[in-house]
Amino acid sequence: MIMKKGLIIMVPLLTILVTGCGERPPSAEKRAFTGVPGEVKLITLDPGHFHAALVQKSMYEQIDPVVRVYAPEGEEVKDHLARIEAYNQRVADPTAWVEEVYAGDDYLERMLTEKPGNVVVLAGNNARKTEYILKAVEAGLNVLADKPMVITPENFTVLEKAFSVASEKEVLLYDIMTERYEITTILQKELSLDKAVFGELQKGTPEEPAITKESVHHFSKIVSGTPLKRPPWFFDTTQQGEGIVDVTTHLVDLIQWEAFPELILKKEDVELHAARRWSTDMTPEMFSRVTGLSGFPEYLGKYVKDNLLKVYSNGELDYSLKGIRARVSVIWNFEAPEGTGDTHYSIMRGTRCNLVINQGREQNYKPVLYIEQTANCTPAEFEAAVTSAISRFAGLYPGLSVSQEGEKVWRVEIPEEFKVGHEAHFAQVTGKYLQYLVDGKLPEWEVPNMLVKYYTTTEALKLASRQNQTMGDSVTGEAFLRQTKARKEISVPSQQNDGNGYAMGAAISAKYL
Repeated sequence: MIMKKGLIIMVPLLTILVTGCGERPPSAEKRAFTGVPGEVKLITLDPGHFHAALVQKSMYEQIDPVVRVYAPEGEEVKDHLARIEAYNQRVADPTAWVEEVYAGDDYLERMLTEKPGNVVVLAGNNARKTEYILKAVEAGLNVLADKPMVITPENFTVLEKAFSVASEKEVLLYDIMTERYEITTILQKELSLDKAVFGELQKGTPEEPAITKESVHHFSKIVSGTPLKRPPWFFDTTQQGEGIVDVTTHLVDLIQWEAFPELILKKEDVELHAARRWSTDMTPEMFSRVTGLSGFPEYLGKYVKDNLLKVYSNGELDYSLKGIRARVSVIWNFEAPEGTGDTHYSIMRGTRCNLVINQGREQNYKPVLYIEQTANCTPAEFEAAVTSAISRFAGLYPGLSVSQEGEKVWRVEIPEEFKVGHEAHFAQVTGKYLQYLVDGKLPEWEVPNMLVKYYTTTEALKLASRQNQTMGDSVTGEAFLRQTKARKEISVPSQQNDGNGYAMGAAISAKYL
């Protein structure tokens, strides 16, 4: 790769690519998509997050292999291109992407002027993402955006405008909700719709919400077989967003998607009860491991105390959606224990059973779906209902079965071929989006529910910030206790917060492990 002013010239596979030279593809005007090969022409804008590359981990017949990239000069665009080239060069099922790159300070203006494609992929620094979205749809471009679309309450109105403009311009604005494609979550949703098994979704209480979802992530991780290098801005919450508006996007989305399938929601359906935020502390050595930098950049100085970088990546939200009590929490540890990774916990409480996804030690850190009978009937009667339901799904998922784990607990046995993993979900989302382009529209409920989702997360941040000012981080001890009692297991954060409550929460959790 050769860097020049305003240009990157790549030489992959004996081909020289120079953006701005020779013929250009037609300008991205409103056009009908028919599904023919190569009609979708991707533009990757400012790809500072590895999720941008994961969209291209697979090839798609409908997408032209030539992708235009617009980005500021620097390591981030180089890392993105290196990931794409690794996909091109892998032995098993290599891709054949050709990246034409413009790198310069005027990358956004250049993209909006040239418009060399018809779909913009956004996954990077979130500080300007909402602005990028609005400008792209104003230019008549479709947008496939990584979460979160917005990270501040102030910018929520900008996102609302973007969706309005997208409708006027007849382009599709969509976010990448990968977790809808995780097999245990799919089956949890489907079983919750089976009244013979699940009954009705409970209303829930403050102590036992009807739905609880927890996600545990790690700053140091392996992606596509190699250690992940994170950009330093990832640890600046004004650029990445706090945990309560970032990963919780997925959890809030799943609650809407599972509890109210295909129902159009409104902001008025949301009632916030409590929200909390707390930090994960990172030493300079830890920071260096995941960024490659020898010290904290100056702009992170405001988060450094006693030589520890305090990253407000953790958050919890208690709320009601159409009268149903729900709780979501996101926890970021520095590094997962060897042989483990990111984890997920979820429970849906019905009048006949609880549907529980657990991903802890007993499950070898792989998600497992359990059916816990609560109905007042014999286990044999309930098992018959479960077996009947599973047999219906077996047509879609051959080999699906259940095994009894206790007197009133059944484990859903899922064949390995359906456990495709997080990275593969990006291709599934992209494939769905390509079909929406052909349809010329999103499902009627998607846009209003995306707005409700981001209203929930941004208002939660507002509430958590106010609560921190008055109560401090000590409230998280209580939060951990509630979670532990609910499910008897919790991933203990590896870093202590500067509030006594966080340390207490970890100690309480350990007691129950």
